[in-house]
Amino acid sequence: MSALGLKIIDDAAQQANIWFNAVDAATGWDHKQRAYRLLRSVLHALRDHMEVDEAAQFAAQLPVLIRGIYYEGWNPSKTPDKLRTPEAFIARLQKDFETDPLGDGPQAVAAVMMVLRAHVSAGEMEDVEMGFTDQVREIFD
Repeated sequence: MSALGLKIIDDAAQQANIWFNAVDAATGWDHKQRAYRLLRSVLHALRDHMEVDEAAQFAAQLPVLIRGIYYEGWNPSKTPDKLRTPEAFIARLQKDFETDPLGDGPQAVAAVMMVLRAHVSAGEMEDVEMGFTDQVREIFD
C-alpha cells in the first residue's frame, strides 16, 4: 500500500529524495535541508539564465517534484538574466544562504552539476552549460 495513497506521489517523493541525498553526499554537508536549498538555488540560477525554450527542454528531463521546485516562482518575462562571471553566479546563490553563508560556492555548484549530469542527458547538459561563459563553466567542474 502506498504511504500517501497514490503511488505516483510516493514515487515522486522518493525520486526527489534521491536527488537531495545525492547533492548532500556530493557536498559532504550531512544536512539534507541545506542540500535541498542548494539544489533549488542552482536550478533557479540555471533556469533564469536560459532562454525560455531551453529552460523548458531542460525541465522536461527533471523528475516531477524537482521540476516543480525548478519552476517555483519563475517569471519567464524576466529571463534570460545573464550571469556572465563566476562571482555573479555565486552571488546569486548566496541570496538563498544569507543566514547560513554558502562557504565554498564553486565546490557547492560543482556538486550540484555533478548530480545533474548523472540524471540529465549529456546532450541537454551540454546545451545548458554552453549557454554560460567559459569562466562560469569553470565552476561547474
